Amino acid sequence: MTLLPEGVRVHLAVGHTDMRKGIDGLSVMVQEVLKRDPFTGHLFVFRGRKANLIKIVYWDGTGLCLFTKRLEHGAFLWPSENEPGKSIVLTSDQLSMLIDGIDWRSPDERWRPARAG
Repeated sequence: MTLLPEGVRVHLAVGHTDMRKGIDGLSVMVQEVLKRDPFTGHLFVFRGRKANLIKIVYWDGTGLCLFTKRLEHGAFLWPSENEPGKSIVLTSDQLSMLIDGIDWRSPDERWRPARAG
């Protein structure tokens, strides 16, 4: 499934991030830590220490957007590197798998809830 328009890049920030940060704090991290421009229209993905929460910062042309997802079971799989300022570029398909809680490096579903609630 193609999630993003052609030309949009996904930058996965390695290591973990303080998830108390909001849209402004994360966009400053994009500029100062990742050394990227948050207003390019690319997506910047951050993960918390517990590994069950991600936040994505995106400039849509009119304003910054902040998307958040928390897994109820399991963890988002992340590169083991912990070098500040480093990011990994993902494809749209890899981002889609990451958001679904699937290992984007070798896709197979890890967990499926038995019932809602």
